Amino acid sequence: MSITGIENNSGSTGLTDAENQLVDDIGAWLKETNPNEYHLIEERFFHLKVLGTAVFSYPSIRETQFLKGIIHDEDRLVESLLAFSTSSRLLHIPTKVVAMRSFLVAKFHAFSLLSYLANSREDFREQVRTVIYSVISTLMAEAVYFSCLEDPGFSHNTKSNLADDLIALWDSGVDIRGVHHLSALSSLWMARDAAPPSFGTMDGNTELLRITIDMDEDWRDFLVEESSNDETRWALEEFLFGLSWEEIQKVRSRLSRYGINAIGYDEIRSYLDSQPSYSVVNHTDPRAIYDFFIERRDACTLRKRVSAPGPKHTLEEIYLKYRIIMELR
Repeated sequence: MSITGIENNSGSTGLTDAENQLVDDIGAWLKETNPNEYHLIEERFFHLKVLGTAVFSYPSIRETQFLKGIIHDEDRLVESLLAFSTSSRLLHIPTKVVAMRSFLVAKFHAFSLLSYLANSREDFREQVRTVIYSVISTLMAEAVYFSCLEDPGFSHNTKSNLADDLIALWDSGVDIRGVHHLSALSSLWMARDAAPPSFGTMDGNTELLRITIDMDEDWRDFLVEESSNDETRWALEEFLFGLSWEEIQKVRSRLSRYGINAIGYDEIRSYLDSQPSYSVVNHTDPRAIYDFFIERRDACTLRKRVSAPGPKHTLEEIYLKYRIIMELR
């Protein structure tokens, strides 16, 4: 019997056939090389499969009382889904939505353990990393969909299509539309990780150049089209420097006030008189990617709430919205 069990139906266990096969392949290798680690993986994925079976046994979101009867009403559907974006509405959210988020977190932890144990096998390492990035991207996608549904620039028809995509994500645990954008997001995160901020004159040119070299033409087109958009520029600076917009202004103000031409990485903390607001992104812990995104997203939400200056959306949200618009044209 395989680690993930006999079933290979993603609708019942939450794992795709390819993911099940990957777990089985790594399990077979560990069984030969380290039986103790094999049993650890066997237990972890058994529990993940049980959780997946429970989550996917819930009826479709479309059949919940909250959405039943309004699923074909475009305006009411969007309004209803936006209610799920507020944490204070937790007890109003369909159980499957909450359960799916928990399953994705459990899936992330299970594959992170797999990544750690199979780190010496490059062929396994790359495949596991793809699954981990997919989970992170799916968790982020929810925020991006909500951002699109709130955007007055999107047509009613487009919002209706995106609402259907969001419901499909909650039902399947996979962002069907986002699958096309995972490669771009993964490239962006890896390029950011490979090019830690050097700060220097705080103009961001060095960091942006390093990232752009490793990105596709789509990214360059995005930068050209959004070059005059202040919010995109501010969100990009937060992403590049790993500092909040407020911290960037504070550092730049100090450089200008004292006539300092450049600043080093080790000097940032003394300039801020505190620990930087955002987590440090590094390749050793993929959770840092998601932490970095959530911290920036929460800061954007606060700025919107109090009408404070600075970016109101993260770079990932803006970039994905741009790609969605291009896709729908």
